[in-house]
Parts: sequence; structure tokens; C-alpha cells
Amino acid sequence: MAYRKRLITLIILDSLIVLSAIYISYLVLHPYLDIFKMSTLLISSITLLISHHIFASIYKLYNKAWEYASVGELLSIMKAVTFSIIVTAIIQMLIFQNVYVRALGLTWMLHVLLIGGSRFTWRMFADRYIKPKGEKKKTLIIGAGAAGNMVVRHLLNNHDSELKPVAYIDDDPKKYKLHYFGIPVVGNSKKIAQIVEKLQIENIVIAIPSLSKKELKRIFEECSKTNAKTQIMPMIEDIMIGKVSINQFRDVQVEDLLGREPVELDIDSISEFITKKTVLVTGAGGSIGSEICRQICRFSPSKIVLVGHGENSIYQIDMELRNQYRDLIKIIPVIGDVQDKLRMFDVFEEHTPDVVYHAAAHKHVPLMEYNPKEAVKNNIFGTKNVAEAADTFGVKNFVLISSDKAVNPTNVMGATKRVAEMIIQQLDKTSQTNFVAVRFGNVLGSRGSVIPLFKKQIQAGGPVTVTHPDMTRYFMTIPEASRLVIQSGALARGGEIFVLDMGEPVKIVDLARNLITLSGYSIEEIGINFSGIRPGEKMFEELLNSNEVHPKQVFPKIHIGKAAVVEGPIFHEFIASLHDKDNDTLKEQLVKIANTKDELKEVMREAVSF
Repeated sequence: MAYRKRLITLIILDSLIVLSAIYISYLVLHPYLDIFKMSTLLISSITLLISHHIFASIYKLYNKAWEYASVGELLSIMKAVTFSIIVTAIIQMLIFQNVYVRALGLTWMLHVLLIGGSRFTWRMFADRYIKPKGEKKKTLIIGAGAAGNMVVRHLLNNHDSELKPVAYIDDDPKKYKLHYFGIPVVGNSKKIAQIVEKLQIENIVIAIPSLSKKELKRIFEECSKTNAKTQIMPMIEDIMIGKVSINQFRDVQVEDLLGREPVELDIDSISEFITKKTVLVTGAGGSIGSEICRQICRFSPSKIVLVGHGENSIYQIDMELRNQYRDLIKIIPVIGDVQDKLRMFDVFEEHTPDVVYHAAAHKHVPLMEYNPKEAVKNNIFGTKNVAEAADTFGVKNFVLISSDKAVNPTNVMGATKRVAEMIIQQLDKTSQTNFVAVRFGNVLGSRGSVIPLFKKQIQAGGPVTVTHPDMTRYFMTIPEASRLVIQSGALARGGEIFVLDMGEPVKIVDLARNLITLSGYSIEEIGINFSGIRPGEKMFEELLNSNEVHPKQVFPKIHIGKAAVVEGPIFHEFIASLHDKDNDTLKEQLVKIANTKDELKEVMREAVSF
């Protein structure tokens, strides 16, 4: 209905209600109010009618969407009616020197009842006959606290929503059998599967913002026993700032199920370390490198140098950062290969960075088993080139992105990463630069990681391919990995191997099952095949060797290990055996060895067993 037409309709309706209320009061009380004359009734009616419309306008009774009416609207009605009665009482006192309390009291009651009744009758009519569009999905709300009640109230008031809350789940026994907004609390989280089957639930919404990752994982495991779609409400902070609406439920992500709380940063130490400094990131176009760049820019460096070999990936992160920090940070995109020593030295000489994050590397284990020479060139000599440039041009801190595969490596990629760690440890002994390494587990969603592969297999209808039912890995998210790198740089004193407390290792097959369920399928629909362990893979991985463990925890959830340092002459002899100083390339003999992969792998195994 158009606003003008709606306004006229409400004014006429309210006028009839006001006059009816006072005349009904007159008829009921007339036998007991002989002095209540017709003139008194007429003046009181006119006063009440005018007062009502004035206060109805003040409290915006004509502007409210009554199909969404609730307690707030009822309070507005009561205020408007009460002040109208008070004004009428004052007029009666001034004109008639008397206030007809009983008549006005009864009028107030009828006035509230009829005005409120008309509005809420419209809401019930709209709920039943006008607004519903199709059959709504029965929804179970997990959490009967403030957030859960907020969700239920919104769903009940939002007639366009396809979800209909029918029950709560809550682990607080005091809430059992209580009703909120007419919706009952029917049990605890252990009964989710039973309740979903009994009530024929189609959707589940987890509405507990304070839920720990461990508890979320436990509850999701219960939800995954059903065929209902499971979602989670947005963060309260995002709702409050208007970033999202409360009904924009998101699907539970694999990252939510890691069972580990995110790392909190020491903002002050990082700001001191990065703010107004020149920062250089190699591999800046990669999944880890680009996220490091995003996180660094939050701390306002004066300049950030984006170094990468692939022009498209560097272009993308360059454009992204320019769109957000164009007038705040000087952003320099550099196309260059870390294997090119002269190019790296030119870049360092031109930009003289204060801090370097070395993320450029080959990291795919099976691919490096087939291409060991490329792993050596990129991971070992690329690191050597960048680290020596940092030493030569006085970089204060150098952070190497390493891997948990560098511990007791059984593959080429892990071995080259361990040698890269040895390179910076050797340099740290004599350099003014603080050289440190950061070891990661597997990063969810990074290029070459298992998650994108599983998603493609699920989209194709399955099956999902897992190497072995007992294979485990440590996992972290890209932002977590990047935060660890940045925090470690701020903590660097030289020579450390920093390791994140990554919680418990995760079975790959469990990850596959969760991803299938999160995608809306059953395990039976997609299926899981076991393909066998691939070349270079281990059944489980470690973050620190037994002789590297250091009891000290330098920061919450960040451990420090002192990896064994190889004697300088022995290590330098090994590096020299691979390298031709005359032209800064791998020796011809290594080229020949590279054609015999097993021989090169043996060389790498010897390198990390000094």
C-alpha cells in the first residue's frame, strides 16, 4: 500500500478506535457517573482524539511496519495512549474541575487493547496469508543464548527467509524445556542426530559465537551424522558494523574444524618492526607470499617490494594492494627469478630493504621427486642468492619460509628446505643480519595443497583420492601461516627455527570426509579411494627433530628450536660441490647427476645427514 493511502487508512482506523474506546467507557460507567454529562463526553472525546494523533505522530505509530511488530512497537503504543489520557485528564481538570478517573482508566485499557490488537492482528494475518512464499525449511538452532535468540527472532520476523526455526539445542541443562519466542529447547548437542530425525529438520544453524574451534568441531561431527545442511551464523562484530546481516549464514569451512584457536599477534612489536620500513617479499605472487604482503600492509611500511617470477601473479597482488594502499604505501612490483644472483643483487642494491621474507620456493613433493634438479636450483641456490644479497646490503632481519618436511626429510623438497635452513644458519654466524626460519605444516587452500584437489574431485562427482587411511598431516590456514611469519620476524635474534603450536595432526581421510559433508554430499555418494603413498611422502610429519626441541616458548603458540648447525667447512664443501663459481650455475656434473634422479636424491640425503 502506498504511504499516503496507508497513512489515511491508519488515521481513520485510529479515530474510530479512540472514539469507540471512550464511548464504550461512557456506556459501561454511565449508571455510576451521573455528573458525566454529554458536554463532558464531547470535549473529552475531541481532546483524546487530537492528543492521540499528536502522540501517534511523535512515536511514529503511522510509520512502523506492523507486519514486523514486536515488544518495541507495543511500548510505543502504550506511551502514545498514556500521554493522550494524561492530556485529556488535564483538560477535564481545567474545564470541569474534576477528573473522571474510572472512565479514563477504562478508556486507557480499551484504547491500548484496540490499537494494539488492530496492529498485531494485521501482523498475524500477514504471517499466515500474505507473506509466506513456499514451504519453509524446518531449522534447528544450536545455542539458546543471546545470539541464538537473535537469530530466531530475525527468522520469525523475516518473512522472506526460507528457514523456519522449530527447536533449540543447548548444553545448559537449566534451559531444557524452556521456550524462547515460542520455540522449545529440546535437548543437548549429543541428541542432535536423534532430534533431527524426530522433527524432520532440514537445516541446522550453529549460533554460538563464543564456541571454541574444538567445540565447533565436536558439534559439527554430531551434525554430520544427519542429512541436514549445517551452517553457522556470522561473527557478532561483523553484524554490529553492518558488514553482514544476521541472516547471512555461512557454510562451515574446513578451516573451522582444525580444532585450534587462531594465533594472536603482538601488534606493538610488529609495528616497531615494520612500520615506516622497507620490506621485500620474494614469491610475493604465491598463496603464502601474497598473504604475507596483505598482512604486512596493515602495519604501514613505507615501501613494500613484491618480487616474483610469474608476471601475472605479481600483477594481481600489485593491483590488489594498490587499490587499497595507493596513497599510503609505496608498492614496487619486481619481476625477477631468485636463481638469478645478479638480478637479486641489483634489486637489493636499488631498494635496500630493512626486512626480507623469503617465500619463493618449489614446494610440491611428488613434482620435486621427478624434478630434483629444479628443487636444488630454486630452493637451495635461490635461497643462497637472496640470503647473500641480504647480508651484503645490510638487511636487518631475514625470514625464510621453511617446512615441516625439512625434519628428517625423505624427499627432495624436504631435503632442499633443510639445506636452505643450513645456508641461513651458516650466514647468521658471521652476518650482521638476523637470519631465521619458520617451519609450517600444510597450508589449507594454498596452490598445490590437498583441499583444491579434493574440491575438484567432489565437483566432478567423486571419488576423492586419499593416499593412505592412516596418513596424518599438520594443517594451518594461509592467514595463520602469514601471521606466524610476520611475528617470527619481529622475534628474530638470529639463528632460530620458529615453529607454530599446530595442535594435533589431522588424518587426511578425516579431512576428506569433512569436505564431502561440507559440500552437501554423503560419503556414500562421493566415495573415497585409497591410491597408496606417492614418491617421497611420509605417513606422518614432524615439526622439530628430537635434538632440536627447545622447551622455551617465546610467544603464545610459537615455539623455538635450535636446529643442529653443520660445521662450516663441511657445509661449504658440499655447496661448492654443487656450484660452479665461475658462472654461478650448477656444475656440469650435477646436470649429469640430475639425469639420474636416484643419484641426486642420494646427494641430498647426504647433505642433510651431516
